[in-house]
Amino acid sequence: MNKINGEIYMQNKEQKELLVRLGEAQNKFGYLSEKVMIELAESLDMSISDVYGVATFYSFFSIRPQGRNIIRICKSVPCFLKNSQVIIETVEKEIGIKPGETTPNGKFSFHLTNCIGVCDKAPAMMINSEVYIDLTPNKISQILKAHK
Repeated sequence: MNKINGEIYMQNKEQKELLVRLGEAQNKFGYLSEKVMIELAESLDMSISDVYGVATFYSFFSIRPQGRNIIRICKSVPCFLKNSQVIIETVEKEIGIKPGETTPNGKFSFHLTNCIGVCDKAPAMMINSEVYIDLTPNKISQILKAHK
């Protein structure tokens, strides 16, 4: 990996392949275990620290087991300006956990993330791969009931 103006970019085929394979492993196992990262490092002839660095750099990868439904609320400026804090607090109240936690029953994991690409429809969140926009506390309750 190299940096240009502080940004990390992939420079070779193996590094690009790493992102693909990390995504496949995440989809298959739900998270990236130490064993998976070691196997990827060996198969791509990379250091374990490089694999770990990529796995922990991207917020959509997880190195810990996650709930069946992963809630991600956007914390970027457009969502913040549209009262995303109220949405965060509503989710906390509805499912009983704070960002970075998983419910004891394993139904939900809750994370704050950077832009999810719908700034014009802020505030926004994702549950698994489904995006929800123009959120209000009432919408949150309805959305979460559908996932319980």
